[in-house]
Amino acid sequence: MTDKKVSNINQIAKEIQLLIEQSKQQVALSVNTTMSLMYWQIGRKINKEVLKYERGTYGKQIVLLLSKQLTTEYGKSFSEKNLRRMMQFASCFPKENIVVPMIRQLSWTHILALIPMEDPLKRKFYLQLCIHEKWSVRTFRERIKSMLYERTAISKKPEETIRKDLAKLYKDQNISPDLVFRDPYFLDFLGLSDSYSEQDLESSILIELQRFIIELGSDFAFMARQKRIMIDSRDYYIDLLFYHRRLKSLVAIDLKIGEFEASFKGQMELYLRYLEKYEIVEGENSPIGLILCTGKNEEHVELLQLDKSNIRIAEYLTLLPSKEILQNKLHRAIEIAKNKSNNKKS
Repeated sequence: MTDKKVSNINQIAKEIQLLIEQSKQQVALSVNTTMSLMYWQIGRKINKEVLKYERGTYGKQIVLLLSKQLTTEYGKSFSEKNLRRMMQFASCFPKENIVVPMIRQLSWTHILALIPMEDPLKRKFYLQLCIHEKWSVRTFRERIKSMLYERTAISKKPEETIRKDLAKLYKDQNISPDLVFRDPYFLDFLGLSDSYSEQDLESSILIELQRFIIELGSDFAFMARQKRIMIDSRDYYIDLLFYHRRLKSLVAIDLKIGEFEASFKGQMELYLRYLEKYEIVEGENSPIGLILCTGKNEEHVELLQLDKSNIRIAEYLTLLPSKEILQNKLHRAIEIAKNKSNNKKS
């Protein structure tokens, strides 16, 4: 047999292998969709037709008796604990027209991570972001554990704004900057000591670029480090330049050691105006600036009206505090922001 024939056979074999793998994936997806829909239907039936939403002692006995019958015939998948998960699934997502498209994109394991959330808006946020960014189960759990919702700018907005932005993401795949940018950013994976320079921070980010992009969000694409721009024969350097695919915007990142200062705004505005004049192409939106610093004064940020300049300020943490301290800090920030919003309306 000639080398050419062997090469042709090898190519055909590769193409057949690809077809087999694609078919396996489609079968697995179909099985997952059918199974998840069945679980939802079982949960709905128990809630509505058997218990009539009764949650007392009688309800517990009914679920226990059902699980004994079902596990005898169909195995441990229908244990009392799993039946309660199915009931919770149906309670969290009562409408079939919402459930059907969801289970085509998320596995049952994804759904199990969603249903314990008591806040419907928070649950909807994670649902839409998981579908939008195509998170694996592992990444999904990490995002929840890292309190992504509380760190995202949208959580500090009025509830009506959150609903509208999530509806746009669901219907039109139109994502708002408030769903993209976070505060604080967790950079503990950089392994920096107590004392480090801006150059150390930048170098560490580039070494761990993949993990940095995961923390930023999957739609960010790295473009340049120390992007040189010349204005009036003077050289300036943008620390990091990214592009966000969904926002269709360049994102200039300025890394700062220490707390935010008012002078940082003018520097970033200069970068953004240069990018707007010389770098953006047709169809792109205005560039966005992200200043990362170790601390910020909220009144400074408010008085400078940075949102009107398309500039975001966020803290970064190279060492994570305890979960309790972090929770208190984030929930307090959300409460302060929402109180300010309510005061402006009244």
